[in-house]
Amino acid sequence: MREEIEIKESIYESNIQNAELLNRRLTGAGIFALNVIGSPGSGKTVALLRLAPLLDHPVSVIEGDIASDIDTRRIREAGINAVQINTGGECHLDTPAVAEALDRLGEIPGYLFIENIGNLVCPVEFMIGEHAKILISSVAEGADKPYKYPLAFERADMVLLTKCDLADAVDFDFEYYLSGVKKLNPHAPVFQVSSKTGGFDSAAQWLVARAGDTMKW
Repeated sequence: MREEIEIKESIYESNIQNAELLNRRLTGAGIFALNVIGSPGSGKTVALLRLAPLLDHPVSVIEGDIASDIDTRRIREAGINAVQINTGGECHLDTPAVAEALDRLGEIPGYLFIENIGNLVCPVEFMIGEHAKILISSVAEGADKPYKYPLAFERADMVLLTKCDLADAVDFDFEYYLSGVKKLNPHAPVFQVSSKTGGFDSAAQWLVARAGDTMKW
């Protein structure tokens, strides 16, 4: 048992070092990187497509999936530079894979959205060079997600609550959800959005301000 703990600690330590190196590379290239985390079907790709036109610098995307390039093709069709990572079964992206994808993508100054593998467990534990984490959670998943997946909400810099046009249909309890988020992470803003009715402007403004505090554009 002690040997397994030591191996796990070694993996985390190595990942932290690699992530810090990649973060410095991104910062030096004028790239503000965002690690996008959320469950399958939470609306990660649609959120990126809605946010991109509202930002003040070019947007690129690294798209992570276990298999397929469906979302990458959709992003490219919108005129956004994107590359695909397929993990073949791994439940999260790692720093070497992101660095290799960046080589293929090119170091384009602006925003880089790294859409992680769809789940609220594994991706949360591994930094991948990002400047900030975006957690995407939909009303269709239920209002109990902050209570069931606390670490994901604790480590988020911003929360996008998506598909809010469906709130009445799924009897979503906003008060319960928001209370859970604030108890875990009182500093992370929660933006209520919908691909049908909008609401992304405020989230985009937050990203612009956060990037402005970090980057020397």
